[in-house]
Amino acid sequence: MTFADYADFDGLGLAKLVKTREVTPAELVEAAIERIERHNGVLNAVIYKAYDEARKTAAGALPDGPFTGVPFLIKDLGAQVKGWPRTSGSNYAQVAADEQDSELIRRYRASGVVLVGKTNTPEFGIPGVTNSERLGPCGNPWNPEHISGGSSGGAAAATAAGMVPLAHASDGLGSIRIPAANCGLVGMKITRDRTPICEVTDGALGFSVHHVVSRTVRDSAAMLDATGYAQPGDPFQAPAKDGPYLDEVSKSPGRLRIAWSAETPSDRPIAGEMLAALHQTVELLKGLGHDVFEQGLGVDYRLLYRAQSLVSASNFSANIQRWIERLGREPGEGELGPLAHRAYDGGRRLTGQQAFWGWQQLRLMNRQILGAFEAFDVYLTPTMSQTSPRLDWLNPLTVELKDFDRRQADTYATTPPFNFTGQPSLSLPLWQSQAGMPIGMMFTARFADEATLYRLAGQLEKEQPWKDRRPPIWN
Repeated sequence: MTFADYADFDGLGLAKLVKTREVTPAELVEAAIERIERHNGVLNAVIYKAYDEARKTAAGALPDGPFTGVPFLIKDLGAQVKGWPRTSGSNYAQVAADEQDSELIRRYRASGVVLVGKTNTPEFGIPGVTNSERLGPCGNPWNPEHISGGSSGGAAAATAAGMVPLAHASDGLGSIRIPAANCGLVGMKITRDRTPICEVTDGALGFSVHHVVSRTVRDSAAMLDATGYAQPGDPFQAPAKDGPYLDEVSKSPGRLRIAWSAETPSDRPIAGEMLAALHQTVELLKGLGHDVFEQGLGVDYRLLYRAQSLVSASNFSANIQRWIERLGREPGEGELGPLAHRAYDGGRRLTGQQAFWGWQQLRLMNRQILGAFEAFDVYLTPTMSQTSPRLDWLNPLTVELKDFDRRQADTYATTPPFNFTGQPSLSLPLWQSQAGMPIGMMFTARFADEATLYRLAGQLEKEQPWKDRRPPIWN
């Protein structure tokens, strides 16, 4: 197998080659290393390289899992890998070497993957763009002057450029779906608590989940089969699935009731190309026999995000307090970037009454959103309100924060509500812009119903295939 062949396979495809002895895990690791070294200088997607450890692992006895021998990358946020540093994209929150694997990492290893390194993430995963003073900007393989999204932008850029076929990612307000949409990938935000949490701050809110970005639907499904089951002692556990998600990908979704909407929290319209792609998707779904109609969520978005901002700011300040206890000192001058500094200061000024008012209001509005799904099976929107913007236009380190907030709101209008409700929500790379940038469409299902999304995604992948699209940063 040549280096060029390596990137033509998805994760399950590479694992099959290992099982049939057409290639060895060691050869796959070398192929991944070669592609990382070839493209990372432009993209800055991989920020920690564990090549020697990966070579040693690949040469040894690997678990017999669905991804045996497949190179894999871990996002540098939350998940702990024994012996590896963890930065969270911050100059303050430093861990020289984690003492043990997170439970999720143990499950990844049991799936057979070989851990090769860590991927870029913004400071504490706050914005929807991967750029920080600590780790620097991460470019998009489709155009390195444009963002790869955030906060799993490094994972998405590495996967889209063929460094690995899939990579660990996490999503707190859109951080799997947004990078997937920017980079032309499959990005499933799973049901809350479907996979193990990695830090106490993940579980405190329930907004954040961990899964992967991938080039194919089946890789996403197979990895969730490998990692998505209850952890003993979890106080909240997602309802069990009816059967393997990988089996769902090849099943017919039947005739679904699909509501679609172009509404945005700001009432500012979705950009022309995104709106056109939304209408194309509606027609595609109708042609496949689905019952498709226009219907929004009918919520007061200003009230929803006011409540969320109180909850998130309080949680973030508590997160920094834990770091203060761990490190024995407050953040020094310049150790927190502008977004983290603002969130920490804002959270400290809030009262417990304000924080719990936010929790109460979110609870009420989550019921309203979940109730809307009684009228349909799937909710369709664009993943983003515009195509991938330039790095310099959406740069939290150089753009005034008020302008950055407005630009980010104009770019990411649709993803956060389903982190609040805990529903599964999936971005698929169905279209491309006139400039050749990926356009993602987002499909959200009822609580714990990943199965419907995987069935629909499998149907759309056949009807509107994307696997063989190649970004300029590829060969």
